[in-house]
Amino acid sequence: MLLAATLGASAQKPMAAPAGGKAISDELIGIFFEDISNAADGGLYAELVQNGSFEFNTTERDGWGPGTAWKFLRPGHSLGYMRPCMNQPLHKNNPTYMRIHIERVKEFYDYAGWKGVGMQNDGFNGISVKAGEKYDFSAFFRNTNLQADKDIRIALVEPQGRGKDPKVLADTIINVNAVDWERYPAQLVPSADCKNAALQILVLTPGDIDVDEVSLMPADTYKGHGLRKDLAQALADLHPKFMRFPGGCVVHGGGDGFWDTYRWKNTIGPRQTRLSLKNTWGYHQSMALGYYEYFQFCEDLNMEPLPILPCGVSCQGTNGGWGMKGQAQDVAPMKDMDEWAQDALDLIDWANGDGTTEWSRKRVEQGHSAPFNLKYLGLGNEEKITPEFAERFRYIYKKVTEKYPDIVIVGTAGPGSHPGNPDLENGWKLAEELGMPIIDEHYYEPDTYFLNKRQYDNYPRNRKTKVYLGEYAAKDKKLIDALAEGLYLLHVERNGDIVAMTSYAPLFARRDNTNWNPDMIYFDNERAYLTCSYYVQQMFGQSAGQFYYGDCVAFEGDAAGVCQPEADTHYGQSVVLNAKTRRLYVKLVNASADAKKANIDLSRFKVKKTATKTVLTGAADAENNYDAQPIAPQKETVKAQKKFAVDLAPYTMVMLEYQL
Repeated sequence: MLLAATLGASAQKPMAAPAGGKAISDELIGIFFEDISNAADGGLYAELVQNGSFEFNTTERDGWGPGTAWKFLRPGHSLGYMRPCMNQPLHKNNPTYMRIHIERVKEFYDYAGWKGVGMQNDGFNGISVKAGEKYDFSAFFRNTNLQADKDIRIALVEPQGRGKDPKVLADTIINVNAVDWERYPAQLVPSADCKNAALQILVLTPGDIDVDEVSLMPADTYKGHGLRKDLAQALADLHPKFMRFPGGCVVHGGGDGFWDTYRWKNTIGPRQTRLSLKNTWGYHQSMALGYYEYFQFCEDLNMEPLPILPCGVSCQGTNGGWGMKGQAQDVAPMKDMDEWAQDALDLIDWANGDGTTEWSRKRVEQGHSAPFNLKYLGLGNEEKITPEFAERFRYIYKKVTEKYPDIVIVGTAGPGSHPGNPDLENGWKLAEELGMPIIDEHYYEPDTYFLNKRQYDNYPRNRKTKVYLGEYAAKDKKLIDALAEGLYLLHVERNGDIVAMTSYAPLFARRDNTNWNPDMIYFDNERAYLTCSYYVQQMFGQSAGQFYYGDCVAFEGDAAGVCQPEADTHYGQSVVLNAKTRRLYVKLVNASADAKKANIDLSRFKVKKTATKTVLTGAADAENNYDAQPIAPQKETVKAQKKFAVDLAPYTMVMLEYQL
């Protein structure tokens, strides 16, 4: 089975492929999103307030609590206090809120009109705002005594230091008279740019008022769907064919037990009803970026969604299990497995149902009447392939495939998918026993691994199960690491008849909260910087196709004029035809210290007069960072030729794109 993409096809009629091509998957390059290193809250999700629901707690991190990321304010001679409460909450999944008690509101002349009792949120190490841009504030308020309406000042300010009034960037007054929870919106437009702004909520009327689910979002998000525009655009520019989410180790929890396993049903519906959760990586997940937003983003980028569900088995690293003898994998009793299987069945109904069933109605109610047309479903994430795991996986697999035979199931090959690893061997045995369509392999290795290993050349060609390389990366972010990954992807394209999909990992890392290195994209509040690996992924993502030609390029010096495999030579090539878009791509990678010359023969293709040439080059140890980005692809238009030579400098990748 080849998993040929049906997305992004050109309006032109697909062309017949010239002789000599091998059919390959055109979904080879995708992305893998996991909420690691603040990739979601404080990252791709555009929310600017941290802990707006007051649900942080010490289980997540020592010293955390409902007031984490908040400061108590009472400017002037105002008197009062705030305290967390849980009586009659906004929603059972959001049990904590903040009560503000205002005893006296009095202005003091040194504060130039500042008064009130309330609180301040500095966001994620400051809130970055731009002059003239619109920012949408909202919060749920409850006026606990109706002796008087409550006036509340909502302000964006630039703190000026101890003892000094903050500079007001934007403010407004809202009047709260609701006796029960009610959402109050407002819009703020800053008068100046500020990198370290803060949001203030000051109650100006004596009495008590409750507040929960505080939010400040840019009005301008990616396609209006709540995602930070620059980070979302960076992903769109990769041209990914699918997105795997929400993890990763996030899927099956693993830190504390099954209670903090990621369950998709808790991440849909109104934001205030979603159940926030401790993250596997040691911080809080608001779930404001949930399954609805993931599927919506896949639709926005024309990607296939690939959700990964837990299957009643925890990570073997539970509570430090990686360092133990044996492993710490926990398993749900088989009598409880119907619940886990039903989660998978209900997800398919939610995504693909016609709106008349229980779970598809919830999708429609949230605003998406048309089905999402889910094709892929992953079960499990690199669990150790124990007998207990295999039993539970079989159970869910059988339930899903019996009811939804057209859903393509992606299984797992366990942690560390290297030849000789018992988990890899056991994972493949299970896959072949079940006739599983795809199995997910993971490995992180030094650049030397990707420079020299070419294991897919030796995989059996008669297997029904295809490979998804779901997590991989060289263990550094220098140019040589990216080129090593590029060489490895050339070998993946050559084996695109058995490797169906790949995704680099991890995807995002926030500057001040990085759990893992390297990552593809690093960011802070102001900007993102794109690594060398990002640009290699981008060039491969831009050059997807359905046919591979291995005999169009020969490097000078190779025996008998035949291009050698990249292993040990550290240079290689790939020629891919996209018959749907009528485009041809030639990719050349030289990860060696010596210049190379490639002789190219495209005589079998009817290329048009010009081509686009993209070059990525630099010193082997060059890398991009927050201070400088010396490595970026350079494009130019060149004359198209059918027979020609390309001089390939050391540490260089070249891509030629032709219209046919």
